[in-house]
Amino acid sequence: MDFSLTTLFVVPSTQAALPTTGTATQDLGAGIVGFFKNDYTADAGAGIAAAPYFYVAQGRQNTYLQGSKRSDKIKGCATATCNTNVTEFYKVLGCANATTQITDISGWNIQCGDVVTLTIRAHSSYIDTLYFNGLTRSVTIQAPCCTCISDPCAPLADINSLINQFIKKLQEQAPGNNPDNISLNNFFTFENVGGTILRITGKPLTKYGVPCDVAAFPHEYDRMWFRTFIYEGPATTADFLVADNCNIVANAVITQRSSYPTGTSEEIKQLEKNYYSYQAGYLKHLYRMAGYNQNFEGYVVDGLVYDTYYIKFNEYDRAAYQWGDYIPTDSMVIIATPAAITIPAVPANAMGAAIDGVLQAALNGGVAIVPINGPCPTTTTTTTAAGTTTTTTSLTTNIP
Repeated sequence: MDFSLTTLFVVPSTQAALPTTGTATQDLGAGIVGFFKNDYTADAGAGIAAAPYFYVAQGRQNTYLQGSKRSDKIKGCATATCNTNVTEFYKVLGCANATTQITDISGWNIQCGDVVTLTIRAHSSYIDTLYFNGLTRSVTIQAPCCTCISDPCAPLADINSLINQFIKKLQEQAPGNNPDNISLNNFFTFENVGGTILRITGKPLTKYGVPCDVAAFPHEYDRMWFRTFIYEGPATTADFLVADNCNIVANAVITQRSSYPTGTSEEIKQLEKNYYSYQAGYLKHLYRMAGYNQNFEGYVVDGLVYDTYYIKFNEYDRAAYQWGDYIPTDSMVIIATPAAITIPAVPANAMGAAIDGVLQAALNGGVAIVPINGPCPTTTTTTTAAGTTTTTTSLTTNIP
């Protein structure tokens, strides 16, 4: 939980440049975002880093009883020896592509006629509210029998039939619609790859519908991840936390981890609602009837992906603290700007490059800003005579 006093600035998709010298905060057009020195004049260059402190500001549509929306005072750090009040600063690249987990099971060490159990434990925010310790399902099969001339102690040769038995069992569903009868097909797909690999792929989670209610909070971060165990013998409830890890007879390798999407329009819209009360001059509450939300302004465009900048900082003047039996509260600024991948008409994402330039000079000592996440992951599936291979172009974070 972050208790910073947060102000969100969503750059309109129509804004192509930052305000330049000569523009003051009170002269900002509706929605226009800019950087302003301590004298409230704009600067899109080195002047921000040289100023004693600067603001991030945005023009409002509704100016009744309130001026431009503005952050608190941010003291820049143009050199390595500056005394900045910024405690944290980072950039997150937008990416709408959320990868799903893929687990390949291979290296089978099974003999003819063995009883083998496969257990899957799936977790997500929604799943864990319905099932204790995740959605746990076990299927048990008996490996094919040996022929008369086969050595019963030798490893099973017909792994292809074993995998097909598992897939058939995994796809079965008990009658009824109570939670215990939910089919694994709702969450996974199962494939036989080349007769030697059982591939389990998580499906994307179902999204909530978007209600026509400005006070509703429909967006939630969620991803599904799962663990897989292949062991000898039937499923047991003797100790469900550790029993599955005994007598392992195959290797379950995660070849692709699931990830969260970042910077989607749904996420940024949610942030507009979350931080509305921090940045409205009056009528701070979001009411269910639109007529009571005259101060609410949204600049998110559906379908766009946004890069986000986070600046966390303390009070500019430490002497202004009123010491008492409470904890001082810091501030945070979030700037969301449409990513170049979603606005191809803007060459090289002009606004993103401009914001990078100002914050690089003011907060990063002139060093290029490196996002905390890597390139947007993309999944490529190739099918050849030898089987199907799936590769992901980048590593993902938030791994359990």
